[in-house]
Amino acid sequence: MNSDHAFMARALELARKGLYSTHPNPRVGCVIVRDGEVVGEGWHARAGEPHAEVHALRQAGERARGATAYVTLEPCSHHGRTPPCADALINAGVARVVAAMQDPNPQVSGNGLLRLMHAGIAVQSGVLEAEARVLNAGFIKRMEHGLPFVRVKLAMSLDGRTAMASGESQWITGAAARSAVQRLRARSSVVVTGADTVLADGARLTLRESELGLNPEQTFMALSRQPQRLLIDGRLRVPLHVPFFQAGAAMVATCAAASARFRYLDDGHELLALPGSNGHVDLRRLLMELASRGANEVLVEAGPRLAGAFARQGLVDEYQLFVAAKFLGSSARPLLDMPLARMADAPALKIVDMRAVGEDWLIVAVPQPSE
Repeated sequence: MNSDHAFMARALELARKGLYSTHPNPRVGCVIVRDGEVVGEGWHARAGEPHAEVHALRQAGERARGATAYVTLEPCSHHGRTPPCADALINAGVARVVAAMQDPNPQVSGNGLLRLMHAGIAVQSGVLEAEARVLNAGFIKRMEHGLPFVRVKLAMSLDGRTAMASGESQWITGAAARSAVQRLRARSSVVVTGADTVLADGARLTLRESELGLNPEQTFMALSRQPQRLLIDGRLRVPLHVPFFQAGAAMVATCAAASARFRYLDDGHELLALPGSNGHVDLRRLLMELASRGANEVLVEAGPRLAGAFARQGLVDEYQLFVAAKFLGSSARPLLDMPLARMADAPALKIVDMRAVGEDWLIVAVPQPSE
């Protein structure tokens, strides 16, 4: 039904309001409709707070009885930090529930819809499912594969260079691109960088309110949940007095001896000891650890060596490439450290978006499976 698509599109619009704040929960929106009229709307804002269905039911009140509830994710059926939303819908007397997709969480995974059906409620799933999956790609991957969704952000010149030979890289792109990167950080559970970037650029990887470019409500939501900042420093080369550590509590992933753990703890940081070889942290094990801590989306902002390592190991789900209209020359540093001997070895990518961002361009590309 066209009306089902229209109301689900509105529910997805509501769900996007939680883009910057719902970690580690999924982004969910709900619309309650009776006799063709919207009588209740809601969206999930933060973990531990009421889910989208509860907000929508509160707004609808008695008008929810006999209504249709459109929800972007299958209503939960288990007791977590909040009661089951499936029970709330049943108790409110809704007649029909339309879900964009089933919940990939094994604790739910069809049980919410089944509970509704057993209560005599008409159930439909799969309306605008593709759009719902894109919105919660990180949550879905964590639930289905035990890994977060990994984005790699790269800024480059037209000739594919990221910094001068000296390491100078500020600023390749303009203010609008930097604002877009701030929003990528804000939506991420964890922002990852490497020792080279922190030492060369004095990177902090914090959110800067003046550069977010969001409306007041979105800015408030984004700043209410700062992403975890993580430094990959296999040999513990970065001293604690650099701006990255001075900007607040951070996590350090290393394969060095953990004897330095208390030195980091004393400054409020966490040292995460992981397997590795030749001073390089096992990146897959790191991502598994982050997923176990509830990380849905990981943003990698790093130099060519670390970004190249994620790429070579097949750990990247999406590349965000910001391209500036300038050349840096043949002696400048490359985009990725990825030695290739043959054209056949070149990883295949699919460009899914390309648009102007101020004076620069953004290319969004995703890896393609090898044939």
